[in-house]
Amino acid sequence: MSWIAPVTLTDSHVRLEPLRADHAEGLRAAVSDGDIWKIWYTSIPAPDQIAHEIARRLELQAAGSMLPFATCAPDGRVLGMTTYMNIDSANRRLEIGSTFLRASAHRTPVNTQAKRLMLGHAFEQLGCVAVEFRTHHMNRQSQAAIERLGARRDGILRAHMVLPDGSLRDTHVYSILAHEWPAVRRGLDARLAR
Repeated sequence: MSWIAPVTLTDSHVRLEPLRADHAEGLRAAVSDGDIWKIWYTSIPAPDQIAHEIARRLELQAAGSMLPFATCAPDGRVLGMTTYMNIDSANRRLEIGSTFLRASAHRTPVNTQAKRLMLGHAFEQLGCVAVEFRTHHMNRQSQAAIERLGARRDGILRAHMVLPDGSLRDTHVYSILAHEWPAVRRGLDARLAR
């Protein structure tokens, strides 16, 4: 049995539900909203690759290294995807990543609330020691969003990944530690209350 099992996490602006094949149509619409899949420094699948990406994430879930979610509005409209990934049950660590939201959901409470739900579950139910976030060196928007969550930069993994176009990605690594979670939680709750 995996340390992490599928779960639905819900709050006023967002519902994170276990990813299923039938989320494909909504996810195709999500990546097409603003053509977010064309952002060169991200790994957002193109509309015609959504079914493959869902299958890939579900295979990783079956292997115990990922728990993918569909990010949905309270009315059920699919807004994007996010995951617990690089799950390390022996060391009670995981990464929150492979996240994208449709462009019309940017600058709304959705991402903050989704991360609040995922962090709360990771620290309070799973007993995580640390939760990581990673992003491309050029993805300044993501870096700023991670820092607003209250995560601290651990460092940069230089030439960390070879991208599909052959270029090398420098990866910024952030984390929140269990003893930091109460202060981070208060900060997130205050932001969401505004």
